[in-house]
Amino acid sequence: MDKVLADAASEVLTWVVPDALHGQRLDVVLVELSGFTRVRIQQLLADACITLDGAKANKLKRAQRVSAGQSYLAQIPPNEISSLQAEDIALHILFEDEHLLVVNKAAGMVVHPSHGHDSGTLVHALLHHCPDLPGINGVERPGIVHRLDKDTSGSLVVAKTEQAHHGLSALFANHDLRREYVAWCRGFPRWIDKHIDLPIGRHPQHRQKMAVNLHGKAAVTDARLEKRFDEHFCRMRLRLHTGRTHQIRVHLSHEGLPVLADSMYGRKFNPSKSMPDAARTAILSLERQALHAEVLAFIHPITKAEVCCEAPLPPALKALDQALSTLL
Repeated sequence: MDKVLADAASEVLTWVVPDALHGQRLDVVLVELSGFTRVRIQQLLADACITLDGAKANKLKRAQRVSAGQSYLAQIPPNEISSLQAEDIALHILFEDEHLLVVNKAAGMVVHPSHGHDSGTLVHALLHHCPDLPGINGVERPGIVHRLDKDTSGSLVVAKTEQAHHGLSALFANHDLRREYVAWCRGFPRWIDKHIDLPIGRHPQHRQKMAVNLHGKAAVTDARLEKRFDEHFCRMRLRLHTGRTHQIRVHLSHEGLPVLADSMYGRKFNPSKSMPDAARTAILSLERQALHAEVLAFIHPITKAEVCCEAPLPPALKALDQALSTLL
């Protein structure tokens, strides 16, 4: 792919069809050559932003077949200007290059702006950190590929280019990443390892909650008992194979292992006054659920290098683990 600046606000890209893609659909070929999403390519075709051999001709059809050696020229229009304002919020960056970055998201930080969260989000912080962030699907905004709940901390990857966004999205769609979480739970399992394969959908009565639901979407979690503190508490290690909303919290609650301080999927818990002071204080002082996305590992979609990030435990969870260890 060749790239030249067309003017101060746009660029021109050129893609040449290789022999291996001869006879395939135009939109499929351009997705392969560009790294853009299919929706993005189809929009560029619909807006007549792509021409064959630079010739001014009728609008190209997305389903037409290509021939080897053809050269397609794309005039990429300026990005739509985001209405969001960048905010100078510190980020703990675990990995960064010109294509993507992995951050250690703090508990309490919302990923995307939403009703009631119109400032202070990860997106606002990213706009400040990457002021020249390219557009994703034509909109000037950071390339959020996945999310963590507000009160879950840990590793989260963000695309900095459209090609990286496309590649990361494919990794998540195909579950080609290693995502490991640590959770501190009430109770303890009667097993050491368990493959939890239970579909998740909306709770039938409480629409803000998710639940194990036979009519829901496939959800797979590998769970391992990492440490049993006593008969009341344990530390679990979880590996996600899918990424449903609240997946770990729902699966653990279904197994009778609610995450500590999870007000949505665990009953209100007041530790006994007979509990050692350190453990009782650590539990009562939790202002976030005891869930942390520790490991995120994948093959870089552009460089093909292995990326493995491990987010250190935040102080509150480190203190919780140390305090619960006194119960052994």
